[in-house]
Amino acid sequence: MSKKVVLGFSGGLDTTYCVKYLSEEKGYEVHSIIVNTGGFSEDELKQIEQHALKLGVASHTSINAVETYYDKIIRFLVYGNILKNNTYPLSVSAERLSQAIHIAEHVKHLGADAVAHGSTGAGNDQVRFDMVFHIMIPGVEIITPIRDLKLSREQEIAYLQSKGVQMNAEKALYSINKGLWGTSVGGKETLSSNGMLPESAWPTQVTKHENEEVIVEFKKGELSAVNNTHFDHPSKAIQYLQSLTGPFGIGRDIHVGDTIIGIKGRVGFEAAAPMVIIKAHHALEKHVLTKWQLQWKDTLSQFYGNWLHEGQILDPVMRDIEAYLEHAQQTVTGKVFVQLMPYRFQVTGIESSYDLMNSKFGKYGEMNAGFTGEDVRGFSKIFGNQTIIWNAVQNENKE
Repeated sequence: MSKKVVLGFSGGLDTTYCVKYLSEEKGYEVHSIIVNTGGFSEDELKQIEQHALKLGVASHTSINAVETYYDKIIRFLVYGNILKNNTYPLSVSAERLSQAIHIAEHVKHLGADAVAHGSTGAGNDQVRFDMVFHIMIPGVEIITPIRDLKLSREQEIAYLQSKGVQMNAEKALYSINKGLWGTSVGGKETLSSNGMLPESAWPTQVTKHENEEVIVEFKKGELSAVNNTHFDHPSKAIQYLQSLTGPFGIGRDIHVGDTIIGIKGRVGFEAAAPMVIIKAHHALEKHVLTKWQLQWKDTLSQFYGNWLHEGQILDPVMRDIEAYLEHAQQTVTGKVFVQLMPYRFQVTGIESSYDLMNSKFGKYGEMNAGFTGEDVRGFSKIFGNQTIIWNAVQNENKE
């Protein structure tokens, strides 16, 4: 009986090669799986399934992971206002972890002997997939033909042609990866330290040129409504907001970051909805959370984002940080008003019953209802007392 291998399958050149190589060269019974984290339409998923079956897989499974992707990962990125290097909303790294977890679960379900993915040896994804597999399915062999054989695109195409499989030999000018939390764009301009992607490279073209206001509403830190339209799951609200904000060309940028394997890289991305959500959510938090809640959220969130980027989603410390982030969201409820403009946006204000900028307690720079001027005189002296003592001691000891 042939050994079973579960293959993460996108339908592209690398994973198409993997099907033929694993089945015909290694004798495996190949079971392909695609995990949709928001980047595929129903028609695309159907075409990928037909392609897999035509290649000869024993079974093909399509997992709709959009809602679980949000529930398990994205909502914590929102709670933490997480932008890698203050720029990038972790679009690809987050979804790769969701995909790896679902693939590992499928390996368990089938009782497979091995798991395979089409990563090369040059990027972060190989580490993310491998680490999740080592943790969730220890002892299961991990097979990575493209990485292990160091194959070029031309070699893969030639091999497939020898097996009667025709693939497009023309390499796309730009590599695009779309998901619920943004779209990455890689091309010749991102391969060096200087250069911006041209207008034609962006998947979402600018078609809106007149300013618009959008109202985003949060309930305990989660996006619940857009322009007073309520949704039964935040992932649907994100997709709807993306349809409104994407045509403005909002959320385009190039991220420069440190990879897990120690090299620096550049990648373009467009993430209109994620950027609006994070900035709107942060604005609301600044009104409803205390100084030290905000301070510790920033500290923990930076670590959380970096550790997630490096594939460590299953580290138990991540559950501990998530517990804090979720607890801190209990009062993050209200509306945020955002002005949309071509290529940019501006948060103009918030409304919340939890707003701590409350006129009952005074107006900043004008008047205060909570204490008297004499109270402030005493407070100022006590608050600075330690530094007063330090300076006095230094002056006494001057030579």
